[in-house]
This record gives sequence, structure tokens and C-alpha cells, in this order.
Amino acid sequence: MSHATVQRGARNRHPSLVGGVLLAGLILCLAAPGLAQSTKDTPDKGVPDKGVPDKGVPDKGKAEPKAPAHPTFPKLTVVSKSPETEQMVQLINTKLEEGWKANKIVPAGYVDDHEFLRRVTLDVIGRIARPEEVEKFFKDPPATRRSLLVDRLLASEEYAIHWSNVWTNWLLSRTGVFGHGTYHEGLNDWLKDQFAQNKSFDKLTTELLTASGKNTDNGAVNFILAHVGEAVPAGRQHEDGQFEMVPVTSRITRLFLGTQVQCAQCHDHPFQNSLKQNHFWGVNAFLRQVQRVGQPPMERMRGMAYPMLELKDNTDVNPQAVVFYEKRNGVILEAKAEFLPSGEEKRGTRLTNGAKGVDRRAELAKLVVEHDSFGRAYVNRMWGTFFGKGFVNPIDDFNDQNLPSNPELLTALGSSFRNYGFDQKKLIRWMCNSHAYNLSCVANRTNDKPEQEVFFSRMLLKSMSPEQLFESLEVATKAGATADAKTKKENRERWLTNLVANFGDDEGNEVNFNGTVVQALLMMNGQDINDAIKAKGGTVEAAVARGRTADGVIRELYLATLNREPRRAELDKIKEGFRLRIAEKDKNAPFNDLFWALLNSNEFLLNH
Repeated sequence: MSHATVQRGARNRHPSLVGGVLLAGLILCLAAPGLAQSTKDTPDKGVPDKGVPDKGVPDKGKAEPKAPAHPTFPKLTVVSKSPETEQMVQLINTKLEEGWKANKIVPAGYVDDHEFLRRVTLDVIGRIARPEEVEKFFKDPPATRRSLLVDRLLASEEYAIHWSNVWTNWLLSRTGVFGHGTYHEGLNDWLKDQFAQNKSFDKLTTELLTASGKNTDNGAVNFILAHVGEAVPAGRQHEDGQFEMVPVTSRITRLFLGTQVQCAQCHDHPFQNSLKQNHFWGVNAFLRQVQRVGQPPMERMRGMAYPMLELKDNTDVNPQAVVFYEKRNGVILEAKAEFLPSGEEKRGTRLTNGAKGVDRRAELAKLVVEHDSFGRAYVNRMWGTFFGKGFVNPIDDFNDQNLPSNPELLTALGSSFRNYGFDQKKLIRWMCNSHAYNLSCVANRTNDKPEQEVFFSRMLLKSMSPEQLFESLEVATKAGATADAKTKKENRERWLTNLVANFGDDEGNEVNFNGTVVQALLMMNGQDINDAIKAKGGTVEAAVARGRTADGVIRELYLATLNREPRRAELDKIKEGFRLRIAEKDKNAPFNDLFWALLNSNEFLLNH
């Protein structure tokens, strides 16, 4: 199912209504619209729903009013050790509210507590919540539990694991010999350490761009080593360096400045008046003394031992820091090492005369993190990751014809991100405590058009990334709970190989990730998921073994997969179906089928 289809189908419906799951026997009831109601509905008597009610969504049984009323947002308290958090949250709320009023948009109401818990857990640590975490969440006071949860997740060890996975994919992509295996793991391990330290993003970027040494000692070198590009002919290497360094030039500006400078490689940028062809090659010239020692294997050798590689700088080559490039008319020109203009500048900063070796890359890193776009690009990328869209879309394509939807807010957040030391956790805390992040995904007639999505008056549905899906399945099924580290790693690699090959994004762009029919077939018919459902000591067997009633087992399965309890209508229909299978010898079979249906439901597969 494409992202666009999901969004169009979201009006006045929860993701559990979108599409549906075709099941045999009793589980067919789960696809019925009468059962798969929105979590914003008032729960049926007998099954408590402890969430915050969504007062801004019209009752589905009544005609939608011509002018939806602005919802009253619950008074939730921001609890944080960071004194600026409340001020920054208010800034976000105020600027977005101004956009809603200017465009005559009525925002969705607040999502309930169960759905918020699942959403923020997925976004911050990369998996759904465990049942015991759901219980802990609801023990906190209602007014502070959301804010307390955000801080708890940011302090979790899994925060570093999740964001190292995300950034490894952004830096290396998922394809080629650097997209998996030893080189991928080396950078991932290095990033994990940086996120565990909460390394400021400017320092993290600087260390990536200036990394040197063997990749067995310093995983950070794998970023540049992965994107050196074509080798320069031997006869030209003294003047031009060992590699053309074209891919890494493009990737640096895309990832850290939100600028697709590759559009100026062969001609002046068609959509950015200030970006000329000489600017691409000017940035490229900073990198021409990079040298790689060792040869990575060919893609067809995947799975074999990867040789050690070393990144260093050869000060004997490209002594003038000049690169020659060809105009479309065939004229050959030279570009000296010069960075992109910033702000109102017409010329970028040139490389210091005499700078050579790693000093060239150190100057490049300094110019990147000091550039006017550095903070804004990071904010836009992270906003797009948490909200499904950035202020600028695509998130890495700032240009004169692709302006931000809320420029004042983007600029303010970028400046504050810089002023508060490029602290990545602070930015996440600001976003997750805002009204916009707490909103339901259910649309109304004022905000259900694609062009209105950039005003963030409702949460957009997001498909899980392959990593999020794997980790969430592990949590839900308890698959591998007793396995050793080696077995867990092998299981993860096998799962991700299948998931990425079938429906992953080769460029690592989780924001644009789309599910497919192949994904659905893989989930519904895959042997791995069926084995996990029936596993000894798994979720179903453990729930049944505790001697719970049918209601109790069903409740455990819902909490394990959807992080909520079943509604009364769901419970009644499931138990009615169970009675039709009373003669079955395997007492776990009905629960296995129910568990399978929940894992294949849109409510599980989507981050809403």
C-alpha cells in the first residue's frame, strides 16, 4: 500500500480501518469495519481505555459538521530538566497555530495515551512498547506521563541503538558492500557510541568528515570510504588525486546542508540561482587528497571476509587544490577549493593557502557546521522523520523553488538548535512535547488534502522501517528472547535481508518508506513469522500457560502487538468466533490465528 493511499484513506478513520486483513475462519471479523474502530472512540463499557479522548473528531455515526470546532487540547505538563523546553514547545505551538488560522485549518484532536505511547516509543527507540512498559506508563500522573515518557526514552540505551541504525543507513544506504556486513557494522558501532554520549551534531559531523585510519580501528572512516567514486586515471592522479570523490561531495551537502549540489555537477543548478557548476567542483576540491589503502570486495562476494581498508590523506597529490571541469559547451575551466555561499554571500570561503592533508578536510568540516543551512537542514530532516513530512520536501532539497511551509518556525528551530549546542536530544524533546506531535492521524474536511499536510494539523501515517518492523516483531512475539547474541544477530540479518530486498528503501530514506504487496505477502505467509507465533515460550504459549481466561489471553495479545486493550466489540466478536472452534485439540490454535491477524493488521504495521 502506498503512502499516498494510506493518507487519502485516513479521513475520519483509524489505520485499523484502512484496507483490512483477509483471514480464515474466526479472524475474518478483524477486517470488518464495524470491529476495527478508531482508538479515539469512547471504549465500550467493561474494557477501560485510559487515554486522552479526542474531542476534535466528529462521531462517525453523525453527519460531519460544516465547520469543525477547534479541539480543546488537554492541559499536559512538560516535565524536563532542560529549562528551555517549555519555551521551545510554546514556540512550536504558536507558529503552527498561526499557520492553521491563516489557512483556515482545524487541527485534529489529541491522540489517546495508548496510541501516543506506541508512536513515541517507535520514533525515539525504534520499536513498539512492551506490555510492562505500557503498565508503567499508566502509573504516572495523567498530566505528566507523556513528558516523563519522552525523557525516559531519551535516557534509554535503545535510543543510541535506534539512531545509529537510522544514521548508518542515511550515511551508507542499504546497498553495495558498504550497505551491509562488516563495513556497515563498523560505522554503526561508532555511531552507537556517539549517540550514547549524546555527542553534539556539529562534533559528530566534524569527526565523520575528518576521520582517518583503519576501519578496523575507527568505523567513522567508512562514510567517506563508501563514496569515493571512480578512480582517476593513473596518469592524472598526481594532479587530481586518487579518486574523483563525486559521490561523497553530493552526499555531504545533501545530508548536512539539505542541498542537492549534484544538480550542479554538469551545469548550473536549475532551481537554485546561487548555485553554479563551479560550486560543486569547489567543494569537491577539498577532498582530492583523500587516499584509500586496500580494495573493498565486489558485491557478488557478499558474505565473504571483508578486507581491512585505511583512509588517509596524500599531501603529494593535488597540491594546488584545483579541479578541472567541463562546461556543456566543451570549455574546460578550473575550480579552486571553495565552499558554498551562505546567507546573502555571493562567494563561499576559499581553502586557506598551503592547507594540505587532513587539514583540508578539517576546513571543509568547519565550513559545513558553520554554514547557514546546517542547523535548518538537520531540523528539517528530523522533523520529517517524526512527522512524516518536513517543512521542505524532499527533506534534502532546499532550493529557490522549494520553499519551507513555515519558514519562521524552521529558522527559529535551526537557530535554537545551534544556540543550545546542537543537542540532538533537546530537539527531539521539543518536538515530542508539542501539540502537533500529540495530534491524531484522523483528518477532517479542513485538513484532508495532500497540500495541507505540510501544516502539521494532524499526524501523518508512517510505515515502519525494516529495522523498526524487525524489532517490533521481536518484542511482540518474544522471538529470540532466550537466544544468544550470535543467534540474535543471524536472525536479524536474515530478516533484514528479506525485508530490505522486498520492500526496503535502498537510499535509506525512512521518511519516504512505502509498503508494498510483497511486504504483505511476506508478513502473512513468511515462515519466520509463523514460527515466531508458535514458538515455545513465545507470547501466545506464555499467555495460555499462565492459566488466564480467554479474555485475559486476548488482552495480552493486544497489549503485545497494538499496545492497547481490546474494545468490548472486538472482544465479543473474537470470543464468538472462538466458540465455533471449541472442538479443536490444539487449545493454542485460535489464539495463534488471532495473534497472526494482529501482527498483519495495518494498526500494527503502521506508525500512527
